[in-house]
Amino acid sequence: MSSSYAPLQNDTFLRACLRQATDYTPLWLMRQAGRYLPEYCATRAKAGSFMGLATNVDYATEVTLQPLARYPLDAAILFSDILTVPDAMGLGLSFAQGEGPRFATPVRDEAAVAKLEVPDLEKLRYVFDAVTSIRKALNGRVPLIGFSGSPWTLACYMVEGAGSDDYRLVKSMLYSRPDLMHRILQVNADAVAAYLNAQIDAGAQAVMVFDSWGGVLADGAFQEFSLAYTARVLAGLKRDGVDGKIVPRIVFTKGGGLWLEQMGQLDCEVLGLDWTMNLGKARALVGGSKALQGNIDPNVLFAPPAAIETEVKKVLESFGAPHRDARSSGPTQIFNLGHGISQYTPPDHVSALVEAVHTHSRRMRA
Repeated sequence: MSSSYAPLQNDTFLRACLRQATDYTPLWLMRQAGRYLPEYCATRAKAGSFMGLATNVDYATEVTLQPLARYPLDAAILFSDILTVPDAMGLGLSFAQGEGPRFATPVRDEAAVAKLEVPDLEKLRYVFDAVTSIRKALNGRVPLIGFSGSPWTLACYMVEGAGSDDYRLVKSMLYSRPDLMHRILQVNADAVAAYLNAQIDAGAQAVMVFDSWGGVLADGAFQEFSLAYTARVLAGLKRDGVDGKIVPRIVFTKGGGLWLEQMGQLDCEVLGLDWTMNLGKARALVGGSKALQGNIDPNVLFAPPAAIETEVKKVLESFGAPHRDARSSGPTQIFNLGHGISQYTPPDHVSALVEAVHTHSRRMRA
């Protein structure tokens, strides 16, 4: 299969993941294929629904490539949803227009927990077919990132049945029946590892675990119910892709800055940071072992282009002097937002961001 893929023309992102020197700081954006782009909205309208879009290989390929047609980004990320795994477990995922995801049958009692098992990956064939299709369509332009939600983040949606303001149901189970919570997380961790490995087999060149809700946990609970299961996922992942090259693993915990030192012990190449963390401090804590990804506030993109440029410089300079020795590895940054891009973002402001990152980061290396 690997021979059917074009050689990579821009490997800046992958080299930064592996803490190798690059000519500039690479960037991609969380949720870069999304509702802020009119062309995405047009394709989604054709597909009829979010899941209609995500489960159709041609549409998923089309929307993954849309931001790359507009902006010189350094990586593509598979267009999918973090909740495809619990959907394949039979929980009945749906997206109402203007509403978030919802499960028809949430997991709230002993019987529901007992029934959970790692899903038949054939039910997720549409995701793997999309990975292969996107990788071919990219034609070596930039690498393709695959992803999943973390075991804890999936559990939040599975128990709550939807997004939540207070995580009351999932935390009630965590505190009153930790045995049930651990069982959900074990199944989720093994399912996520199998799911990511199948994406790697289909052609993904890096994989990312989104621990979107890890930051809602108390200290102690985070380590036991989120971090431990993210570690279990990482331990189960393949190290090499279909082309025989190492597949970097990225872990992003929103609100996880508090536990950065412990996250530095994870067996992964890259840690993603939200905008509350200072990159220089993060570099001092874990920069000797991990590349750092992030971390501009997505709302900066509502400011005028000159202000965006100022904020980009601040983020790049907070990370500090880039690693420049081609003979060794050292501290590297992948520029990104501290969370997903807002649907209300003006597309031309993204152009200003990309231009500022590439220009200023080159200047810092001159």
